[in-house]
This record gives sequence, C-alpha cells and structure tokens, in this order.
Amino acid sequence: MTDPLPLLYSYRRCPYAMRARMALLQAGHAFKVFDVDLRNKPAALLALSPKGTVPVLRLPDGRVLEESWDIMRWALAAEDHDGVWSRAQSAVNLDLLARNDGAFKHHLDRYKYPERFGEPDGLRDHHRTQAVAMLLVPLQARLQHERFLGGPAPCATDLAIFPFVRQFAAVAPAWFAGQPWPQVQSWLAAWLGSRLFEACMDKGATAQLR
Repeated sequence: MTDPLPLLYSYRRCPYAMRARMALLQAGHAFKVFDVDLRNKPAALLALSPKGTVPVLRLPDGRVLEESWDIMRWALAAEDHDGVWSRAQSAVNLDLLARNDGAFKHHLDRYKYPERFGEPDGLRDHHRTQAVAMLLVPLQARLQHERFLGGPAPCATDLAIFPFVRQFAAVAPAWFAGQPWPQVQSWLAAWLGSRLFEACMDKGATAQLR
C-alpha cells in the first residue's frame, strides 16, 4: 500500500534538512519525518539515496528528491500563491543562495569545526572573516532596504539561508551580537522566534504547521 504522506529523512540540526522542513511546513504539506542517526544510517535511506546524506524526501508516487533546494522547489513552486518561491528567483536572491551554499558554507565549517578539517586553531579568525565577507556583509546591505529577502514578506531564500546564519551566530553568540549588523540580527531573531521555526524543530513523527 502506498503511503499517502511524503517521508522526509532528516537530521534535526542539519541546516540543509532544516531548510527542507521549513519549506514543507511553509507550504502546508503534511509529511512524516524520520530523524536519522548519522552514525547508523538506515538501510531504507541508503536504498533510496546511496550517498546517505540528508535531507531525502520520498514522495507518495515513489519519486525521490535528494537535494534540499529540490525539496524546497517541490514544496513551494507548484502552488506559489503568495510568491514565496517566485520571489526567490531574482538575480540577487540566487546570488545570495550561491554564496551561502558555496564559499560561506566552506568557511563556516572551518570556523565551527577546525579540528574536523585539520586546521590550526589560529585560522579560525581567518575563516570567520571570510564568511562575514562572503555572506553577512551583503546580507546586511540587502536587509537595510527590505525586512526580508523576499521584500515585505519572506521568500524561499530567507528559509534557505536562515539555518546557516543561525549556525554561524551560535559559534560565538556574544561576538555576533556585538557586530554592526542590526538588520541581520533582527532578521535572525525574528526567525528564531517564529512559529515556523518552532514547528521545524518539533520532534514529532509527522509534521504540520499548527
């Protein structure tokens, strides 16, 4: 019997999985969540996606989506009544997404986990500086003119970038709070306090925005 709900293989703290959950919730899709133990990945996940990374979404018709942005597209693009997906397709928003998923993520990982990459601790400040230049500076400039990256209302780019900025800020919260980025800090605080983020972090086996 075909399961009537999509099944999302996820990991609660993974920023890629977080953006996928937020998009599904934003779109109003009910879905099941399997929270993966990354040290003991289930055979069912590996059968769907041998690369074994999360998120992976198995749709009721048997299709499998293995990339977070593809999951966001599936969730948001089909019935984009409020423009959450379409507003993310502007050149400036696509550039911010590319920065986030490329150079910013590279430096964020080495700032947060230098030991994983065999980096001397003295390079942490270098990676932090590079991460700031890659994303935080252009993000602050953009948010000086608009409340969200989607303008007066959020778009998919807000959802896609927020989990990574959250991760960056959590490395050194006091330092982050002291930086001259009031719009970025307000934007981040608004997402952290949102019902959408609360629902995203719910540990329930099924998910809906209530």
